[in-house]
Amino acid sequence: MVQEGSLKLVHGYSDSINHAFAFAAKHHDRQVRKGTKLPYLTHPANIAVILSRYGQDDETVVAGILHDVVEDCVRDGYTREMLEQRIGEKFGDGVLKTVLAVTNRRVDDDGVELSSEERKIDYLERLADANDAARWVCAADKVHNANSILSDLRRTGDPDSVWSRFNVGKSGTLKWYRDVLARLREVGFNEPILDELEEAVSGLEKES
Repeated sequence: MVQEGSLKLVHGYSDSINHAFAFAAKHHDRQVRKGTKLPYLTHPANIAVILSRYGQDDETVVAGILHDVVEDCVRDGYTREMLEQRIGEKFGDGVLKTVLAVTNRRVDDDGVELSSEERKIDYLERLADANDAARWVCAADKVHNANSILSDLRRTGDPDSVWSRFNVGKSGTLKWYRDVLARLREVGFNEPILDELEEAVSGLEKES
């Protein structure tokens, strides 16, 4: 591990991270990023890079790689429950707990189905009880997503073609990132990665 400024760069092979990439590649197979032809796996790969830049341990990086599996890979005979069980068995309860903390829930504790807006509120509320690993994964996820949108906006002459990828449009997307940023600070997560997220979100607002 090498200290460079405020970031810790992590080097070396990790069997658990390699295993997580193989697992994610299998379950995200044929999926692409919204509005692009990029394989979806580029997203968890970038999250792994971001978390490693900040010196996070293997378990947190593994959770970052797997963070969308339960939410996005219910297909080909897999249920959410089956995916949760597979992650727990292969990567441990700690990784599963972190993944579930950053997974949008479809129903609340009473089994009542949540609307799209209620899922966002529920996600933000659950950050209060989430472990630090989950908050790191949440922040890294938003850093990559926001920067990806920003890069696409700067490459296109038609910003609407980028914002139209999202059901909530430009204003809803910007509000969501601001809400997550504010909530992470509110629950006491004040790590340097939030400065990177702030910069990305501010960049989106300026481009808009």
